[in-house]
Amino acid sequence: MESGRKGWVYGWLFYTVCALSLFAAEVTGQIRYSIPEEMSVGSIVGNIASDLGLEPKRLISGKARVFSAESSEYIGLDKENGHLIIKSKIDREELCGEISACSISFDVILDNPMELYRVTVDIQDINDNSPLFPKAKIDKEINELAVLGARFPLESAIDRDVGVNTLQKYTLHPTDHFKLNVQNAEDGSKNVEMILHSPLDREKEKRHNLVLTAFDGGKPQRSATVQINIVVLDVNDNAPVFSQSSYKASVVENSAKGSVVTTVSATDADESSHNIQYYFEHATSIIKSLFSIDADSGEVKVIGDIDYEKQKQFKIKVNAKDHGGLTDSSEIIIDVIDVNDNIPKVTIMSFSSAVSEDAAPGTVIAMLNVQDLDSGDNSKITCSIDLNSPFKIVPSLTNYYNLVTDSELDREQIAEYNITITAVDGGNPPLSSKDILKLKISDVNDHAPQFQQESYNAFISENNPPSTTIISVKAEDMDWGPNAKMSYFLIDGDLNGSPLTSYISINSETGVIYAEKSFDYEQIKSFKIKVKAQDGGSPPLSNNVTLNIFIQDQNDNAPQVLYPVQTGGSVVAEIVPRSADVGYLVTKVVAVDVDSGQNAWLSYKLQKATDRALFEVGLQNGEIRTVRQVTDKDAVKQKLTVVVEDNGQPSRSAVVTINVAVADNFPEVLSEFTDSTHDKEYNNDLTFYLILALAVVSLLFIVSIIAIVSVKIYRWRQNKLFYKSGANLPVIPYYPPVYADGTLQQVYNYEMCGTTDSRMSDVKFVRPYSQNTLVSQSCLGTVQREKQEQENNDLTLEQKPPNPDWRFPPNQRPGPSGAGVRPDEAGAGAGVIAGTGPWPNPPTEAEQLQALMAAANASEATATLGPRYNLQYGQDYRQNVYIPGSTATLTPNPQQQVPQQALPPPQALPPAEAPKAAQTPASKKKPTKKDKK
Repeated sequence: MESGRKGWVYGWLFYTVCALSLFAAEVTGQIRYSIPEEMSVGSIVGNIASDLGLEPKRLISGKARVFSAESSEYIGLDKENGHLIIKSKIDREELCGEISACSISFDVILDNPMELYRVTVDIQDINDNSPLFPKAKIDKEINELAVLGARFPLESAIDRDVGVNTLQKYTLHPTDHFKLNVQNAEDGSKNVEMILHSPLDREKEKRHNLVLTAFDGGKPQRSATVQINIVVLDVNDNAPVFSQSSYKASVVENSAKGSVVTTVSATDADESSHNIQYYFEHATSIIKSLFSIDADSGEVKVIGDIDYEKQKQFKIKVNAKDHGGLTDSSEIIIDVIDVNDNIPKVTIMSFSSAVSEDAAPGTVIAMLNVQDLDSGDNSKITCSIDLNSPFKIVPSLTNYYNLVTDSELDREQIAEYNITITAVDGGNPPLSSKDILKLKISDVNDHAPQFQQESYNAFISENNPPSTTIISVKAEDMDWGPNAKMSYFLIDGDLNGSPLTSYISINSETGVIYAEKSFDYEQIKSFKIKVKAQDGGSPPLSNNVTLNIFIQDQNDNAPQVLYPVQTGGSVVAEIVPRSADVGYLVTKVVAVDVDSGQNAWLSYKLQKATDRALFEVGLQNGEIRTVRQVTDKDAVKQKLTVVVEDNGQPSRSAVVTINVAVADNFPEVLSEFTDSTHDKEYNNDLTFYLILALAVVSLLFIVSIIAIVSVKIYRWRQNKLFYKSGANLPVIPYYPPVYADGTLQQVYNYEMCGTTDSRMSDVKFVRPYSQNTLVSQSCLGTVQREKQEQENNDLTLEQKPPNPDWRFPPNQRPGPSGAGVRPDEAGAGAGVIAGTGPWPNPPTEAEQLQALMAAANASEATATLGPRYNLQYGQDYRQNVYIPGSTATLTPNPQQQVPQQALPPPQALPPAEAPKAAQTPASKKKPTKKDKK
């Protein structure tokens, strides 16, 4: 049920704003909000800054605050956000009681300029109280002779809520003899009573147990039950009757305890009327604490302190019951009479303790609120100040006054005023109160601050802890009051790309400068900043000063060893031969220190040096040298630990380990340094990388071999095509018919060398040889060399070539087209290919193929080809020979005149593959245009 109540409360979280009329220049007006009760502390009532059209900063600059005439403050002000918030939980029932329209009022005050806003917050009721019966059970005694329709009043349930949330209905169960009747009173309360609708019979049933349930109208709905125990009695058939339906009385506040307020009385027609008892019906705790009723006499007396300011009227329900259980009810209305018992209260809402001497007349000095909790004339207040002062009191809103200047002020004449404010109410006798305001006349800000020095120098050691004090600067101002109050600031700047405020800070009040972080001399050695001193005047005046900050070095960096480099993955050793002389330089330790001055001076020494030490290290240079001759007793593996120490206080050091091998050869060193597990692991890794490198090299080698073989095969195929097509084609001679035996008087031997693409060019190389000379397959000479030999041979020849205009007759031209005697007619045997006689007709394709094969078999020997010449044309010269299937021709050169016999008839020769000719640079060279010509 509690969670449901909170949910309903949060559903009421809204507010409505109503702007009211403005009343005065200093007082903006009134504003009203509506909130549910029981809101949690910190809940937002409304945004007063937004609703009043104020900037949020106005609440802060104006020192906005809430003033309430009541002693307890329920609403607070959040100046940062401009919100009115719940300061303490509001209970509507406690605050307003049974009054349905409940509200609280307070004022919001702002300064500079002074403004006043009256805020009213309506407290809406929520269903936070369940109906409550005064007693857990009701005992009734009813005469069995009670007539039908007899009424039996019941104690009503109490619900402190109002409106729809208060008590709404009752139910009764069971209803065999009684039914429920609910009547609405003039004040809105409900009177409940039972009506007998079925006769009672004590002999049948002595007791009746009923359940009365009260329901309110809230959501969720709340209820309460009470047990009604009815005892059936005999005879008493008349109920008591009050003399009045309601009693009215008055009581003066602060009445003495025991004072009688009124007396109630009731009569009973029965004989037992003297036994009537009086009691309050479901009286509240406040009524029980202030009043009491005598059960026998019916006197109502004061038992507590009655205060008109807390509650002005009391309504009390009273019942009269006879011994037979019959009752009657009435109401007592008690009015409280006010007395002038509260003195006026003066509250300074806003006060400027100092005012400038150049303030214009009418300047508001203070805003006052006067309150009197009394009523009527007792609450009327008159406010005044002393005469003969340059100030006056002017009224503002109701109960508000402003203290303003009435004439010009002069601080040189009077620097301070004591203003007495007197408030008097209209009571008889009147009550009054006084309040004294002490006002100072402030000076005009006409002097700028001045620093004690033109510039400051400060020193701070590096590695300082944050918030270390560096220096304190001070400036003075000849003005007075706020104009002389100094504030210190750092002028914006940057250092190494960062703002100066990240390095230093300054106390704005004392001028003490602090280090925000630890400085590092190696990064920053000095820097400059500017400090501004500013007074509190308006407008403020300021002055600047330069501050030089120097960072002092400390020994905060240990030496760093640059050589030898310490590696964790391998062992590096310096080798010293056993024949090394004294002073042999083993290695040099190189170290640096990033500090400066003496903190950076380094010294070197060996750790754990012995008398028989083999090595020493230079104190200043770090050189490691031998101090004696190496002996056989010295271990091969030496481990030296060198300590590098700086000259700081305290000093810092670094340690480097150097492995030295005393040996004359590398295998000895290797065997000594491969014992450790680390070396084994390193060797395993090295073996892996060596195997990987070997595999890569092998793969590249195989690829290279395949490429070379492919090139060779390609070239061999080209050479093969050369030999088949143009390198060794047979020369088909033409023999003149004059020489029937197929011989000439002179023999011409030729050698021809060509490139693989000779069949596509006219490159030729011709040389004459003798009959018995064999020519190598490969042309060993270059083109230039062959040309030179050819020129030399041409110079030694006796015969000159014929005139180029010389021509053979058509019937004597060589080649298959020339005419001549058939071989069988000349007596040549079958199978003669060349040199046996003329070839009268062109050969067939089969014969040409046979000639090509024969020429391939005889390629290693010198071809002795020579057509017969007709002697009638002069000396024999070899004419140009046409090679079928090729563009190359042979130009003969005459050589020595040696008789040449005719070739014998060819025998059956086995087929042979044409040998490859070795290529030379001359064979690879492309033919020039001169050769082609």
